[in-house]
Amino acid sequence: MRVGDPAPDFRLRDQDGVERRLADFLAMGPVVLFFYPAASTSGCTRETCHFRDLAGEFAAHRASRVGISMDAVDKQAAFAAHNRLDYPLLADVGGAVARLYGVKRSLDVLRVRRTTFVIDESGVVREIVASELNMNVHADRALAALSTL
Repeated sequence: MRVGDPAPDFRLRDQDGVERRLADFLAMGPVVLFFYPAASTSGCTRETCHFRDLAGEFAAHRASRVGISMDAVDKQAAFAAHNRLDYPLLADVGGAVARLYGVKRSLDVLRVRRTTFVIDESGVVREIVASELNMNVHADRALAALSTL
């Protein structure tokens, strides 16, 4: 995936077992779609909580925050509840959506590359943030990109 590419639509279940589509999120405004390697790990907890803590800033841009990992629905549910996450976490158990977005690693142990996509309302990728070590850069750069839409 590159900036300017259309974002592939998908269907995945969220932490409550509800099927979600990218198109449904886009109908409400821009989407910040972020892939994280594994729920309940230290880096992923820092990243998802930073997205949580910036809820007001994302709301000001009418942007939906959507996290995706290869964890099962029940693990996503426990992770969301424990950290009081106020946005959907999607269960990409087989990694099909991660493959569509080009972030699936060849070894399942490492799962996905930590990557964030800022997608405008027309479904076009406007920013890609890739950092394995700086957990806050994902939400921070996504907000910067949203301010230019």
